[in-house]
Amino acid sequence: MRRTDVTQDDGTWTGLSLEVQSRRQPGLCLFTAERRLLLAQQSRPVLLATVDEDDCGVEFRRTDVYRSFVPPLRAETGRALAGRPDRWAYRFGQYLIDSPGSPLHDGRWLLSRESPLLRWNHGRRTQAEYWKSMVIEGHPDGYIDWFIHSGSWEIFPLRPMPDAGDGRVKAYRKQARDGTLPPVLLWWVSGLDCHLILDGHARLAAAIAESTAPSLLQLHRTAPSDEVVAGTEQAVHLYEAELARFAELRSVHGTAVPDGAAIAGPTLARHLQELRTAQQPTWAWPLPGGEAQWRRVALEADRRNAVSEVTK
Repeated sequence: MRRTDVTQDDGTWTGLSLEVQSRRQPGLCLFTAERRLLLAQQSRPVLLATVDEDDCGVEFRRTDVYRSFVPPLRAETGRALAGRPDRWAYRFGQYLIDSPGSPLHDGRWLLSRESPLLRWNHGRRTQAEYWKSMVIEGHPDGYIDWFIHSGSWEIFPLRPMPDAGDGRVKAYRKQARDGTLPPVLLWWVSGLDCHLILDGHARLAAAIAESTAPSLLQLHRTAPSDEVVAGTEQAVHLYEAELARFAELRSVHGTAVPDGAAIAGPTLARHLQELRTAQQPTWAWPLPGGEAQWRRVALEADRRNAVSEVTK
């Protein structure tokens, strides 16, 4: 795996690019059959979902078998890496590549500190109100409404969110107050139009309980290397054409025409940044057995849930 830091023009770190090879199918894999989705972790069904016929949203059912691939994060680690999202990204990136149960597969990925979730509140609500509203509720069944927030873009827990009295949440609340709370690791899944929590359910609950914005690291697919190369060549060609056009205009009209580099340069920089970081649709694999297999998995999940309820 090749890892590359992504920075802004001023050198500010914004993310970590991960180029993955020799992993044709991920351990945490999204399968599709007709309008149905199945998320499985090493063959264990984690989530079953059905997309509405009118594309208004998704009905879902969780199975409670998801297991995070991130080991418990100690308080001293949080203190040592506080305020260093780049170091957290390298740590989480290593967990992602080392674990057989992560969503990584061949291609380019980005672990980014930037997320639209961090920009939507605009101070209209308290942090607790805002972040609580972004968490999709319902267990084991629920609904993702794609008309909320002009789409969804919400946060989907892969297991029930712990309450404020949970022991892990209590421990993390102190870190939230101290500013040493580790990031919540999210995975953007386009087929669900929301962010799945890969690790950090208790940390997000602690941030909500303390009414503070959680630190986030968002994982998503980006364009493969060949597309980046081709897109870069095209962007540079357009930039050079603009320089030539402005030079011709300046030869006729003089300094009344602005310098071409000052006009076309920012556009080039933006295009190049987008090529390296823009979200690409999440890959899904055809479900072996198709819709019939999806229904069998759903029936088995119902059976296990019924047995669990009886034995409680």
